[in-house]
Amino acid sequence: MIQLVGVNRSPFTRRVAITLRVYGIPYQQQPLSGFGNRAEVRGSNALGRIPALILDDGEALVDSAAIIDHLDEMHGRDRALIPSAGADRRTVLRIAALMMGACDKGLAAAYERNHHPPEKVHQPWIDDCLAQMRHALSAVEAMPAASPNYLLFGRLTHADIACFVAERLARGLQIDTESELPRLRALTRKLEDEPAFRSTEP
Repeated sequence: MIQLVGVNRSPFTRRVAITLRVYGIPYQQQPLSGFGNRAEVRGSNALGRIPALILDDGEALVDSAAIIDHLDEMHGRDRALIPSAGADRRTVLRIAALMMGACDKGLAAAYERNHHPPEKVHQPWIDDCLAQMRHALSAVEAMPAASPNYLLFGRLTHADIACFVAERLARGLQIDTESELPRLRALTRKLEDEPAFRSTEP
C-alpha cells in the first residue's frame, strides 16, 4: 500500500490526502513533521520537507504538485480533478498555484512568528507575507462565479481543494475570512462536510 508521509496540519500534505480520498486510493499515513521528524522525513525526501508519497515499488514522489500530477495521470483518468488540456486546465492550475503560493507565504509568516526569539521577530516581514497571502486569496475571491457550489465547471477540481487548504490556513493566522473572503469561506464551509475533507481533518 502506498504511504503518505506528512501531517495534515500541513496544507500541502492535506491537499494530497484529500486527493487520495477523492480518487478512492487506499493509503497509509506516516504522520511525520518536517520540523519535529526531519531526519525521518529525509528518508523519503532529501529536502526534509513534507509531503512525500512512497509508491508500492518504493519510488518516492516529492512536492504536492508533482504528487497530484501523478495521481491524476494514474488514477484520475476521465474523472480527473482537472481538465486534460486547454484554457480550462490553465484556469485550474492558475488558481491552485495562487492558493498554494498563499500557503507558502502564510507558513513563512507563521515560522517568523513562532520559531524566532521575540526580540528577533521581524514584524514587517510577517506583515508583507500576510499581505501577499491576502492579495492571492482576494484575487480568487474576485473571480466571476462560474458555479453555485464549486469554483469552476459545477464540480470539484484541484482549484477547490487548494482554496480549501489556503482559506483554512488563513483563518489559523487570524485573517477574518468571514468578512474579507465570504465566497471562499462559504466554499470551504460546504466542503468541510464532504467525506474526503472531513476524513482528513487534522
